[in-house]
Amino acid sequence: MTLMIRDVPKEARPRERLLSDGPESLSNQELLALLLRTGTKEESVLQLAQRLLHHFEGLRLLKDATVEEMTSIKGIGEAKAIQILAAIELGRRIGRLSYDERYVIRSPEDGAKYVMDDMRFLSQEHFVAIYLNTKNQVIHRKTVFIGSLNASIVHPREVFKEAIKRSAASIICAHNHPSGDPTPSREDIEVTRRLAECGRIIGIELLDHLIIGDQKFISLKEKGYV
Repeated sequence: MTLMIRDVPKEARPRERLLSDGPESLSNQELLALLLRTGTKEESVLQLAQRLLHHFEGLRLLKDATVEEMTSIKGIGEAKAIQILAAIELGRRIGRLSYDERYVIRSPEDGAKYVMDDMRFLSQEHFVAIYLNTKNQVIHRKTVFIGSLNASIVHPREVFKEAIKRSAASIICAHNHPSGDPTPSREDIEVTRRLAECGRIIGIELLDHLIIGDQKFISLKEKGYV
């Protein structure tokens, strides 16, 4: 026998629990059920939400799922998939807004914390530039390049063009190693030295180049390459 949402005691339903205890009291399954709103003839919305999470191994893969991937799951139509994608993107933008307005980077640990959650699960290398003002507050963040790092591809022009446009005082660069191991390669070191030299010439200091692994990082400044 399938347990439908109407069979759940009213005080235990996600909507009622959110109103009485706040959204932070809800599980990922319950929050997703609120977005889905309805289940199918065979299963409740809570069961559908659980199946969706199980398919994507939790929020880790769901956050990057496409409409096509979601609608391949029985019970998830285009409308439901679009609602989920919109909610994920809104959360992403709110998170970045609060960071960009308030985040101050004073150490390699601060810089790694700023990008870690976004970069540690990426399947390709992303080279990101973080632009700071004179108070070391983040004023802008830009993905400059996606792909294997190479000194001939990551051109200083692309990094410093945005710095000049934003009147940045300094830059921190970061890129991820999809393997999870942040040990720097020869190319990483070459790119770092080239960017640091250009920064000295232009007058916009490269403060650091961070290599992001899975919950660990290496600062090339601490290693003596900046």
